[in-house]
Amino acid sequence: MPRPSMLRRRTALAVGAVATLALAGCTTTASGSSTSQAPIAKDDIVLVASVINTTNPYMASMIQGAQALSKKLDVPLQIVDSEGSSQTEISKIQAILAQGKKVALMVNTVASSDAPTIVNAVKAAGGYVTIYWNKPDNLEPKTSGNKFVSFQKYSGVESGKCNADKLGAALDNKGGVIMLPGVQDSTTSQTRVAGFKAEMKAKYPGVKILEEVPSNWDPQLGFKNTQSMIAKYGDQISGVWAADDAMMLGAIQAFQQKGLAKKVAFASDGLYPPTIKLMQDGDANIVGETFHRGYMAAATGLYTSYLAATGDLKVADMTPAQRDGLFKLSCVSPETLSDYTKWDDDIDGWVDQLVEKGPFDTEPAPLVGQGPEKLPSTD
Repeated sequence: MPRPSMLRRRTALAVGAVATLALAGCTTTASGSSTSQAPIAKDDIVLVASVINTTNPYMASMIQGAQALSKKLDVPLQIVDSEGSSQTEISKIQAILAQGKKVALMVNTVASSDAPTIVNAVKAAGGYVTIYWNKPDNLEPKTSGNKFVSFQKYSGVESGKCNADKLGAALDNKGGVIMLPGVQDSTTSQTRVAGFKAEMKAKYPGVKILEEVPSNWDPQLGFKNTQSMIAKYGDQISGVWAADDAMMLGAIQAFQQKGLAKKVAFASDGLYPPTIKLMQDGDANIVGETFHRGYMAAATGLYTSYLAATGDLKVADMTPAQRDGLFKLSCVSPETLSDYTKWDDDIDGWVDQLVEKGPFDTEPAPLVGQGPEKLPSTD
């Protein structure tokens, strides 16, 4: 198994951070790139995983991945439950930063606008942060110092396109669709919406989008909003798209109450465990899903920050894609479901592979592209 020192020779890596604060012990140029990176001893590091909430199955999976990596590295872990609140998220992270140990952080931000505040706080405390999913496009690691290690995500545009292809085909290019985006101030939700609309317009112009109602990645809100749209549109609804499975599961519950869950087609992102069971049992007509995993995202992000903190990833060696990266996302149908569920049987084993191969080369979700994503036109 290659050690981190071998990873330095095998993989070119890079780290960045917002250039607004000077760091003690580091020299910073006018453009914000650091000229030194002092390693932090393992015993002085705490892993921190910050998630949007703990009710969403994807967030629960992120916690599993963080716990598995903590166990593998034998480094303590703290979990931040943001409770869907940017203020709670930021205050909890700041409290951990004040405890004394150097932080290697993975944060799934509640809103894109939270990212600069978090990066600045981690930078001032001498920690390292990898952001997953959401940040403003103008907050770029390549123009920053070495504390904002990496921005990582799976392509939202490709996710939306995958769902549109599956849903449009299942509806035979006709009928009405309701949409459940996530948080409006979320680049993840925005890119998925844009990908879905663009693909539907290009390939399935006979499908009409009836309404879209943001539902905050929350199954209960997805349920409530779907109930309202069922009351409004009735049998005009042929299909449902949601930006993630949590909201889709709420929508399915609303249709189950009407006895329609097998008659309306559903497509969404994430392939969560409850979704897998519904697809296996045939209790809902789920026609398309995307495969990526919370445990993979959290462990990859945390490991990237950890290696930067220990000095085993060198700032100057990182490629632009590794600093602002898109990881592989797969499109799943009911027929190919078993090809992907196999990865969930051994999370500890997958983390073993992550530590062996590094954060950018581990299947089934290696680094495949560079951000930021370009939104397709939906006009």
